Amino acid sequence: MVEFEAELWVWDARRSETWTFVSLPEDASEEIRALTAGNARGFGSLKVRASIGGSTWSTSIFPGSGGGPYVLPVKRAVRKKEGIEPGDTVPVAVELVYA
Repeated sequence: MVEFEAELWVWDARRSETWTFVSLPEDASEEIRALTAGNARGFGSLKVRASIGGSTWSTSIFPGSGGGPYVLPVKRAVRKKEGIEPGDTVPVAVELVYA
């Protein structure tokens, strides 16, 4: 399990869509790449169980562009329940889920 604090940020996917993410630390991302070499799914995604505050959910992390750190999408329902928004720094826990 990786535990860290990160700032919520927005990626404008298209004019009508935005996605909110946190970026995993560089060192944790490198370790995850080493542990999961060859096990990624579509778009290089990896299944995880994520937690912020009292919210825990199943999702995937995705490799950042240009080989950057993995990014974790944070669902609107989680942001609403936890009272967080882009720009806030939050404690995050991410655990790989091996299928």
